[in-house]
Amino acid sequence: MNVGYARVSTGDQNLDLQRDALMAAGCDESKIFADRLSGGRDDRPGLAQALEYVRKGDTLVVWRLDRLGRSLSHLIETTTGLEQRGIGFRSLQEGIDTTTSGGKLVFHIFGALAEFERSLIRERTDAGLKAARARGRHGGRPRALTDHQLAMAKMMLGAPGVSVQQVADHFGVARSTLYRLLGAAEPGEAGR
Repeated sequence: MNVGYARVSTGDQNLDLQRDALMAAGCDESKIFADRLSGGRDDRPGLAQALEYVRKGDTLVVWRLDRLGRSLSHLIETTTGLEQRGIGFRSLQEGIDTTTSGGKLVFHIFGALAEFERSLIRERTDAGLKAARARGRHGGRPRALTDHQLAMAKMMLGAPGVSVQQVADHFGVARSTLYRLLGAAEPGEAGR
């Protein structure tokens, strides 16, 4: 059985084009699940229902690949999960059909390309971090206070009548940040 999935990004867009194409591809109208939200979201109830509904021997059909996956890696993860359950996958616009040998080959090539892309990104990131460290730069968030400001904060807190909140406000940081930088446990122990 062909089970369809359609998605549009906003509520004012129309699903008719995708529904018509899915029905022409053999999906019963009652077996087409749909979402009206961004494909980048993890919580797509229509997709979840479609994936729960399909059974071994069925084929999940979409109008285009980008209707199903947030990214190539997500698309491959989803279709691999379908394949492991004995469920086929068809994308009408791209002509991909994993129920055929040629369709499986194309999809595995996509998977290999996605893995290659992830490896290249990882290598470039590692090389960039190594080059930055060689120049004395380290990644991460900048420190909230310099060593000089921290020494001033300690001196200010040593003065009578100066509260932690006043010092934190002076330096433009939260009290919790000041406590963390000063090494105090929490407000109860400092007494200010």
